[in-house]
Amino acid sequence: PLRLQAYERMTLFMERINPSQLLVRITPHSEDKNDYQNFVIAQIEQEFEHNLTQQVYISDECWSIIITAKNATIQMLRLATKNEKVTDANSLREIIISDLLEKPSPSSAALAFIKNEVGQLW
Repeated sequence: PLRLQAYERMTLFMERINPSQLLVRITPHSEDKNDYQNFVIAQIEQEFEHNLTQQVYISDECWSIIITAKNATIQMLRLATKNEKVTDANSLREIIISDLLEKPSPSSAALAFIKNEVGQLW
């Protein structure tokens, strides 16, 4: 039961850091794109720290993939913030969300891996 609960929590974490969910849920406090980027990254890190203990119950490979997805999401935010077309927090949100229409989010591969591992538990 604890192992399954850990997979459920990490699934929720992956869904919550999916940029299309994250950027809709977290609205900018100011127009400054760097402030918004830092705030969103802080939210990702805080949520990750809240789930750190779950690594005890899941495979090392799965944990590694989750960390990779988290870091790739943060990197996506940082790269988009450096984009010349991004002038404020709202344009940062728009460019990331439109980018995700063309390619999957970093968390989608991790979600697929989690689902596969849970399927093997039965």
